This record gives sequence, C-alpha cells and structure tokens, in this order.
Amino acid sequence: MNVLFVSQCDNNALKETRRILDQFAERKGSRSWQTPITQIGLATVQKLLRKTARRNTSVACHWLHGGGQCDLLWIVGDASRFNNEGAVPTNSTTRNILRQQDENDWITAEDIQMLAQMAALLHDLGKASKAFQRRLQSREKSRNLYRHEWVSLRLFQAFVGEDTDEVWLTRLLEGNYSIKDWVAKKRYKKDGVDALNGEDCYPFKSLPPLAAAIGWLIVSHHRIPLLPVYIEKKDRREQAYLGKKPQSVRLGILTDPLNKITSLWNEITDNQASPAQIKAYWDIDKKEKFPVLLPEWQKQASRIAKRLLALAKKKDIGKNGLDNPYLMHLARLSLMLADHYYSSLPPESKDRMAATKELSYSGDDFLYANTDSQGERKQGLSEHLLGVARDAGIIAHALPNFSEYLPRLAKHKGLKKRSQNPRFSWQDKAADMATALREKTERQGAFCVCMASTGTGKTLASARIINAMANPEKGMRLTYALGLRALTLQTGKSYQKDLHLNDNDLAILVGGSASKTLFDYYSDKAEESGSASSLDLLEEDSYISYEGCEASHPLLSRLGHDPRIRSLLSAPVLVCTVDHLVPATESLRGGRQIAPMLRLMGADLVLDELDDYDLKDLPALTRLVYWAGLLGSRVLLSSATLPPSLVSGMYQAYLAGRKCYQLNHDPSLSLAAQDIPCLWIDEFGTTHADCADANQFEQAHDDFVKRRKQKLLKSDAICKGEIVPLDEVVGTPDDKVLYKNFASILRKTALDLHEGFAEKDPITGRKVSFGLIRMANIEPLFHVAKDFFALGGRRDTHIHLCVYHARFPLIQRSAIENMLDRVLNRREADFVYHHADIREILDNNPEQDHAFIILASPVCEVGRDWDLDWAITEPSSMRALIQLAGRVQRHRRKSAEKPNIAILNTALRYFKNPAGAVFWHPGFEKPKTPYGDNRFYLENHWLSKILRPEEYKIITALPRIAPQPKEERHSQERMSDLEQARICESMLPEKNLGEVVGGSSRSPKKLEPKEEMAALCWQYPQASLTGVLPQWQPFREKTLREETLLFLPDEDGEKLELYQEYKNPENSHNPYILVEREKKHPVEIDYGSDITAWQADSLENLLEEQSENLGISLYKCAEYMTKVNVLESISGYNYNDILGFSKYHS
Repeated sequence: MNVLFVSQCDNNALKETRRILDQFAERKGSRSWQTPITQIGLATVQKLLRKTARRNTSVACHWLHGGGQCDLLWIVGDASRFNNEGAVPTNSTTRNILRQQDENDWITAEDIQMLAQMAALLHDLGKASKAFQRRLQSREKSRNLYRHEWVSLRLFQAFVGEDTDEVWLTRLLEGNYSIKDWVAKKRYKKDGVDALNGEDCYPFKSLPPLAAAIGWLIVSHHRIPLLPVYIEKKDRREQAYLGKKPQSVRLGILTDPLNKITSLWNEITDNQASPAQIKAYWDIDKKEKFPVLLPEWQKQASRIAKRLLALAKKKDIGKNGLDNPYLMHLARLSLMLADHYYSSLPPESKDRMAATKELSYSGDDFLYANTDSQGERKQGLSEHLLGVARDAGIIAHALPNFSEYLPRLAKHKGLKKRSQNPRFSWQDKAADMATALREKTERQGAFCVCMASTGTGKTLASARIINAMANPEKGMRLTYALGLRALTLQTGKSYQKDLHLNDNDLAILVGGSASKTLFDYYSDKAEESGSASSLDLLEEDSYISYEGCEASHPLLSRLGHDPRIRSLLSAPVLVCTVDHLVPATESLRGGRQIAPMLRLMGADLVLDELDDYDLKDLPALTRLVYWAGLLGSRVLLSSATLPPSLVSGMYQAYLAGRKCYQLNHDPSLSLAAQDIPCLWIDEFGTTHADCADANQFEQAHDDFVKRRKQKLLKSDAICKGEIVPLDEVVGTPDDKVLYKNFASILRKTALDLHEGFAEKDPITGRKVSFGLIRMANIEPLFHVAKDFFALGGRRDTHIHLCVYHARFPLIQRSAIENMLDRVLNRREADFVYHHADIREILDNNPEQDHAFIILASPVCEVGRDWDLDWAITEPSSMRALIQLAGRVQRHRRKSAEKPNIAILNTALRYFKNPAGAVFWHPGFEKPKTPYGDNRFYLENHWLSKILRPEEYKIITALPRIAPQPKEERHSQERMSDLEQARICESMLPEKNLGEVVGGSSRSPKKLEPKEEMAALCWQYPQASLTGVLPQWQPFREKTLREETLLFLPDEDGEKLELYQEYKNPENSHNPYILVEREKKHPVEIDYGSDITAWQADSLENLLEEQSENLGISLYKCAEYMTKVNVLESISGYNYNDILGFSKYHS
C-alpha cells in the first residue's frame, strides 16, 4: 500500500517525528513523507509515533490508492490540527474566539473542584501526630491503632465545632483561627483517650452538611468506610478483619450511613495497646509547624473557602452533595488521583511545589508526609497538602473534557457496510434505528436490549449499534464486558479479525496472563495450519484512528505509566472480563476504582450474556449498570435469554443513574427530554420507545417479547427434548453403585442418540456423531467418567470419550478447549471429516460406527462455539437446559425430526438425599428449612412433574424470556417458575423496606434488606458513601475454601511432581510445598472394549511444546501454566491425566 505522512508537529516533537519517519519513508517536503509499505510496517510506524508522542505531536497518515483517491487512516497526537479528512487549514488564527472545546454542561464542575481542593488541604493533617512521624522515622510497618485519615477527620471536626457551614467557612476565609481551634481539649475528640459517649463517637452527627461532605472525602481518601463485623469467641466478642462480609445489614445503615460511622469503620481497635501508645496518635508533633499555621496554606484555604461560600449561597451544595453520588465520587476520584500522583513525585520533579522559606525543610525539625522507596523521608507535610490541593483542582477542572483527549475509532467502513447475507440484514435495521436516535442518545443516554438468537451475529451487531449512536465526526469508544476468560479472548480476537483492528485500537483484558498466552499460541497455530479463515483486504474495513493526546491532558498525564491502566483507558475498543470494570463500584481501598470509573465516563458499555452470572453476582452487576448511567455511558445488554425482571431491574438501575447524571449536567431539561431512549433488537426487527419509568419500560418490553414469541413459534424446531427415566438408579445403596448405574444409563442413552443422529463420513462411509453429556458437578463427574470408560462401547461402535471440566491444569484445559473448538466448528458441514485429528482417528480404527462424546461440567454451556449432533443433560435449571441446547446444531441449523436432547428425569444429587434441595449449586432452588421461607424449595424433583411439556419438547428461549403471568406462577411446583421468582425477588426493588411486617407491639418485626436485593444500590444512593453493599454483596464471592495446586519437574527434569501453593508464603522465593506423596492419589482407568480417551495430549508433552515455544525453562513453564484451583481437601486428591482432579475419600 502507498501512504503519505503529513506532520503538523512543533518544536522537539517535529524533530522526533522526522527522526522516525525518515527511517521508513522518503521526504517529499519539510513536513511530508511518502512510501510504499506493508500493513505490518505501517503498524510499526504508528506504534513508534505513539510511543514518543508529546504535547506538540500531530501526524496524519493517508492511504493513496486507485483513481487518485486518498483516505485518512489515522492521526497520532493532536487531531485538532487537521480536519476530519486529514486536511490542513489554509489559514488560522491563534485567537480562540468561540472556545468551544471549553464548553460543557457540567453545572457541578466547580462544586467537584472546590470540594476536592478543600478536602486535599485537610486530608493528611492527621500525619502531624507523634505516632505517625515516629513511624516515618523508624520505618515501622505494623498496623496503625488509628489511621491518619481518621485523625484528620477529628481535627477538622474540632475546627468546625458547632458552627454552621457559613460560619466555619467565613473563619477560614478571614484567617480567624489559631492552633487551639484545631486541638483544644473540648473540641478535639480523641478516640481511645477521651471517654467518648453517645453522639461523640459519631463525628458526622455534629458536622453541618458541607463539612460532612468534606469530612467524608478526608476519611475515605485511602479506603472507604467499612461496616465492622464481630466474631463471638468463648470469652469475648472480637472485631473481625475490616471488610469481612456481614450476615445482615440494617436499613438505617443504607439510608443514613455517615451518622453510623465510628473509628471502627476505619481501623480495628487493638484492645491490648497501652494508653501511652494510643495517646501518641492524637498528640500533635511540633505544633509550631502544624500546616494550618503556614501563610501559604492559609492563603489557599481562604481562596477555596471564598468560592465555597459563594457556591453555598447560590445552591445548597452541602445538603444536596451527600445525596449526589456523582458529585461526591468524582470529587473523591480527583482527590485520590492527586494524592497518588503528588506522592509519587521525586525531589527533582518540576511538578513539585516551588520551595519557599516555609516549605524548605530538612532533618527532624519538620513534619513529613511520606517516605521514598528506600524508607527515607520524602515530602514535607505542608508541601504535600498544598501540592495535592493544587493537583486536585487541576484534575477536577480537567474532568469535563478528558474523554475528548482519548483515542477513538471513526468512520469504520466495516461497521457501516450493509450486510450481504440476508441472515444478518437485521443488523442494518438496528444500526439505522440507532443512527436516527443518535442526537437524542447523546443528550439522554440509551438503554438497549439485543435478544437475537444464538448464531445470528449479536457480537458484531452490538459494535454496529454503538458505532451508529456515536458522533461520526468524533468516533466511538466501546467497552464489551463478558463473564468468562475464554469467551473474552474469543470475542476480542473476533473483533480484531472481523474489523481488522490493530493492538492500539483494541485491547483484550483477561485475568491471568497464562490463559492469554495459550489462547494466542493456538490462534497462531491455527493460522499457520490454514484452519482459520484468511483475512479480507484492508479496504473492506478501513477506518480512521484518532489517537488522542493523552500526554497533554492534566488528568490523563497523571495516571502514570502503568500499561494495564493505559490498556483499560486508552483503547477505543476494549474487550474485557467484567472483573476489570466492577472495581468502579466496589474498590474498598487503594484507588482501584479510578481507571474503571474513567472508562465508564469515556466509553459506552455492552454487557454480554448478563443472565449467565450467578444470582449472587447480580447486585454487583446492577451497581455497574447504575454507575454506567451515573457516569454518562450508553448501555446495551446482549443475550438471547434475558428474563423480563432482569431487564427491568437493570433498566431501573440505569434510569436512576442517568437521572443523577442529568441533575449534574442539565437539570433544566423538560421531563420528556429526561426519558431514556430504549431499543429492543432481534433478528426479526428493531423497536424503540422513550421510557420515563419502570411501568412504561415493562410494557414496551412485554410488547417486544410477545412479537418475538410469535416469530419463534413459527420458526423451525432445531432442538427437541425428551425425558429419560431413571428407574435403574432408584434405591441405589451407595455411591459406587450409584455412579456405575448412572454411567450405564448415560452410555445407553448416548449410543441410542448416536444411532439416531450419526452422519456418514464422506470419505469412508462410516457413521459418525458428536455428542455432549453435561453433568452438574465435577466430583461425581470424575467417578462417572471412570465407570463410563470401564463399560466401554459396543460391538462395531467405538466411543471416543473426552472429559472436560475446570479441574485440569491450565495448560491441559486450554489444550482440550482448543481441540474441541477447532473440531466442533461446523460452519462448513463436512470440514470436521477433513480435520487432521478426526481423520487420523477414523482411518486408524476399523469399527463402522464412531461416537465422539464430551463428558463435561457446566463450563460447556456458555462461551463454547460448538456444533454438536445431540446432547444429554443432568438437569439443574431451565437456563442451563436452554444454554446447552445452544450447542446442538449451532452452525448447521438442521430441523429436528425427533428428540436430539435427552434430559435425565432428575439430578444425581436426588439419590443421595431425596428430601433435600436438588437443583442448587448450580440451580435456583433453596434448601428447605423448618421455620424459614420455603417459597423456593420444589416439592417434587422429577422433571416429568415440574416441567411443562412445551418447555422441553421443543427447546427455545421462551420459558426464560416469556414466562407465565405472575398470578399463574407456582415457584414450589414448576422449575421455570422457580427461576423467574428468584430473579424477580433479586432484581426488582422492594418498596416496603422498613415497614412493620409482624412481631408484637413491644418488639415489632420490620422488613429489612436481604442479601440478594440488587436494587439497594440505586434505591439508597447514600449507601455508596460506605463499602457496606460491596462488602455484603461482593462480586464472585468464594464461599468454599480453595487451594492452588501445580506440577513442577523434579531435580532431574524427568518427572512432574505435585506441589501446593502457599496462600501467604513466608519465603517469597519458594512459595510452593511438595505434596506429591501426601495429597496426590493416582487413579487408574480400567478401559472396557471399544472405547478410548479423546484427549489433546499428555501434560508432559504439552509442557515441552510450550517451553520450546516460549523459550523458557521447563520449570518456569510448569510454574506458569500448570496451576489449578481445587476445593480444599485435607485427605488429598484423586488424579488422572484423562480425568483431572477430584477430592479423595478414603
């Protein structure tokens, strides 16, 4: 390709640009270069320019092609020096008459700035204590008795006293105060020293509203206040670690959280500490050096107080602030980022405060704020307070336009191109509707629901819809969040391939670098072998990449150079696991909320397969959607199986967030202009409605689902189910016999389905089928698989059995997934018979019939792009059944003449405990309790009794998306009704919280919040001022104890041995302990006739392959790639290379 580079750089940026471009292209003028170049070479040029970009960098790249055409490809640096086509203005003026770039609708921007700056001047006053100064000098690392931010809050409380906001601000403005106003005995309340009773324990009760808002910023600038939880010991009641999950939460803690906060919300009290030790935390060291006495500090405090007074008179900033999470959390973000940034500055930095006589310090005569990496005292306390206040103001002032400086993706031809395949033409209509609503969604936000069927292209459609809503001149920024690592990697690579995005424009973030390394390895291997589709020509999906100019923006330049933060924030398209975004709403300490918050502020959000998360995760995901609305994002939910109550709950969260956003931007909008534009999209069409409340939204959603239901009922039946009786298992005496009988039923059913759905191998004429057996839990799966192997195949039918679940070493699980993903991609119907692995098996085994069977845990249900001929499932829920059906005939879409999915009549767990809950872990059922609420316990556990015929005879998403009317649901009698009832209780707001629901007149019983209530976050916005909700409703909570195992080579490198990873290793150089003999119990497989393991490769061979590929030692490779998380077991684990791990029972 032939390209032209044009530079509009100045000063040193021009020199650097010339240095880079001269290496790749021929100069055609003083600021232009031209050359033929490959796509890889062009990507290298762009990468080098980005790496050295500075404030005055501005380089455009044009593609010169046939017919004299010239297309802009990208701009690195300041895009304002070119127009949208990459042309340079003929003339220009330096006078900025319109100042359009400074225009914004943030009516609370100044409030945020002033609150952050005032809090910054006060945030570390507590570091003036003798205890803190002694810690800095002695480099002590033990836990504080009282943290410096709590002491700072008490000092500020002492200064405010009983004054109103107007009075204390006036005193600060006029400088009418002395050291006594901060530390006088009756004003300065010292926890652990003074005998504090009643109101005195709660500092926020005595603070007026504006002071309370500033006090919260002070006390939360490192960690957000957390509810104390206590453990009952034999002889005492002891506070647990801060952040431990409470068993329950009272409503008052959500409605009025600040007035419940004591010192115990900030740090655990050490009851063994001496009075002298405690007193040192409250005694001010070197009072004459106390920062508030410094003229520079007083000058800044006076300036900010003056502006706060003016704001307070104009609008009640204090009273409204605490109910405004947008205002409070952006002020906190500004303060925390300023504190992090200024603390990191070395002595020689130009960004340090200019030294004056009062700020010059050395030795022990001054108060210090922090230490350097060597433990030496670094910044004076006064300098630190003034520096953080300055930077907090700069950051807050820069917040309104920071997203304009971020890279964007504009004029992408592939995203705008009309679909040639009629099957995907629905995407064009969806994009057209989104385009028509573009201006409205910019003002009012957007909530979109894409429920197109599996295999119709929802992933690409989501990007097209977001792109259509984005300003075409600026370009789009998209965050695509998923639940599974494997699915995240697949989606990211799919976008990269289909849209031809380079690594600068698309970032893929997953937890665990080993997963990504293995995924990339197998992707590259597929490309080399020719099994992956070849790339199209560049012009099909060319686009303009506006690089942005992060280095010149005050906020972005202060985020540091952490590549993970840059990836999260900078890429125009980010595909990530939702774990990277959830910290925006539940980072309890350390500032981890900053980057995801900024991502939500600067990009639209797509949440994929929202209904596949555990019910316990829905509160955290609801908080994420609420914050997406709060921070100005548009939101799109993408899944074919979204229940109505889940969608309604998410809409209500988004609506509440968006209302708060509008309050801070343009509260003068008419009521109609505050309605949320909502889109519903599927393969049958797109509908739109502006919804002002839940009733309007639910009515519009119900209309959409009714139309979808009619269309689905007319569609061909792809999956038909039948229930398999389990008479042979009833009354089984022990586990060994139970597993053997279960395996026997699975084998018989699998062979019957093979007979009914086997296809002919076009080369040999043999009958071949690919089937899936899904079991609910790994522990029984391990034993059933072992017995299945022992039973073998049958005469002239060879079974090839693959065991797949999460308890394999990572490298082995990844190899299994890669093998199955490649084999079961059947978009080309006969491709599987030409696949090298399958071809080798068929050619080397003489039997006439071959059944390839995957025996898998629920990890097979979601994220696997497989096309199978048939399936068998142990039931857990309606959701699991529908998801499993999505793996059958996924690509070929052949109509089913007879049942191709066999559903066992109940779960294995039933035979172990017929009276207990069966469909839970996984599932929606709750255990029966003698005195509790048993609405979610099924009275019968046979599917023939609890499934309606229409729910399984033809398997579609309808039981999930179009449930029975509420008055006709029976949650104790029907499985699908149970699911809907659980989701409804979790997602829809409880309006009667706090009301009396029983008890006596003396001790009335009130309706209190429940752990599964997801709506609490937006019903009680002040709750976000503490960490109570994420503490009580954490994302992906691990309720069972786990440990990490891994294989490492012995000293000779000849044998792999099992090790266990220490949770808190004392020796960081060797965090592993050998457990080969103590915990590993090898299991042998007794193979029956006509059955073999269908496996990728042995663990040893896989490690040698990756060790060679990565160029690292076998030990390092094993340490990196063989880890596996298992449930904690004292007695150890069964292990087999084919079966994986399971708990050992003697």
